[in-house]
Amino acid sequence: MTRRTPRGQRGSAMLVTLIIVSALIAGGAVLVSMQMSSNRGAEVTNTGVTALYCAEAGLAAARPVVVANYLNWAGNLGTGVEPTWLASLDFDVDNDGATAHDYTITLKDNDDELSGTNDTTVDQDLRIFVISTCNLFPDTPKQVMELVRYSGGGQKYKAQAGGNAGNGNDN
Repeated sequence: MTRRTPRGQRGSAMLVTLIIVSALIAGGAVLVSMQMSSNRGAEVTNTGVTALYCAEAGLAAARPVVVANYLNWAGNLGTGVEPTWLASLDFDVDNDGATAHDYTITLKDNDDELSGTNDTTVDQDLRIFVISTCNLFPDTPKQVMELVRYSGGGQKYKAQAGGNAGNGNDN
């Protein structure tokens, strides 16, 4: 005996199977895409934090050298170029031995003029901004800035004008 299938139902099981398999493949593709996006987001966050630490390390290394070179500030304020007298710094934060600097240091004058127009090439109040920019991760650049103050050097006397011990002008 031969079994007869009505003409309208031939291959309908195959069609249902293909639709279900296609839906499962599409769902899997969406899940893979979501996971890859999540991984990329985590990677960007991680490199962003690492770049911030790199910039902070540059700032910490440069701070004492910048303060010690107060007389050289004038020629380097507002240029956007790293001062040559910072060459003594260790620019290799990650110790990979690469010759390129892991961070760049620039100097910027604060708004210290009383006239209302700020001259970015002249310091009036012994305070400037030291800007450290991390160069390790071009996709997630990070920059930190700190206002540093030159407090001078030499001997402080207890009875000097203003007083050194918080005693005002009491002698």
